[in-house]
Amino acid sequence: MPKRQLKGIVISDKMKKTVVVRVERVKEHPKYKRRYKVHKKYKAHDEKEEYKIGDMVVIKECRPLSKDKRWRIIKKI
Repeated sequence: MPKRQLKGIVISDKMKKTVVVRVERVKEHPKYKRRYKVHKKYKAHDEKEEYKIGDMVVIKECRPLSKDKRWRIIKKI
């Protein structure tokens, strides 16, 4: 099964080797058909600590790296 990839913006880089990425997507209400944005925050591994707040990045699913870190940054967009 292929690993999921998501695009998002780095919103925090205060931790060591970890950044928080905010991923936004558009949902549609089932009854009223109105579209609205929802977002979720993911903790992603950043080995060299090269990504800063505001960077647009692609993250990829990986094995568990810590209690709540299951994503790894692939590249900057």
